[in-house]
Amino acid sequence: MDRYGTEILLDAFGRVNEAVQRVMDGSDQEMLAFRPEPGTNSIAWLVWHLTRVQDTHVSRFALRDQRWTAEGWHERLGLPFEAADRGIGHTAKDVALLGAVQGQLLLGYFDAVHKTSVSLLAELDFSEIVDTSYDPPVSVGVRLVSVISDNIQHAGQALFVRGIYERS
Repeated sequence: MDRYGTEILLDAFGRVNEAVQRVMDGSDQEMLAFRPEPGTNSIAWLVWHLTRVQDTHVSRFALRDQRWTAEGWHERLGLPFEAADRGIGHTAKDVALLGAVQGQLLLGYFDAVHKTSVSLLAELDFSEIVDTSYDPPVSVGVRLVSVISDNIQHAGQALFVRGIYERS
């Protein structure tokens, strides 16, 4: 991927950042824990999950430790999940646990991951193949587009949940 491709990815990660900052701005614990229906995801879970997805992938591609463990976010957030957990397969009970996490800590973790992601993009080889189980095999660049897509969707869901909360 050329310099222009890097700029596109930087812009996309910037859009994820803008959405997360919007959803977290002025949020309180009740809003972060709010779930519109039993079994749905809260803002806190959505932001945590999208951050974990970004942290695990970008760190792996850059051959760096995840911010989650390297900077002690796993301990600071005090969640009973394994360090490798990204929220895949979480139960309603697991989702509820995120409701107790302080918004400033959650946003601090996101900010650390976002800063790391945008700083590492210039170092990545976007053509490197990272998954041969697909045809065609998946490159770093293609996987980053998947991460951004996942992040945008979850940030949009979090904004939607906030809208429901504010209107209730």
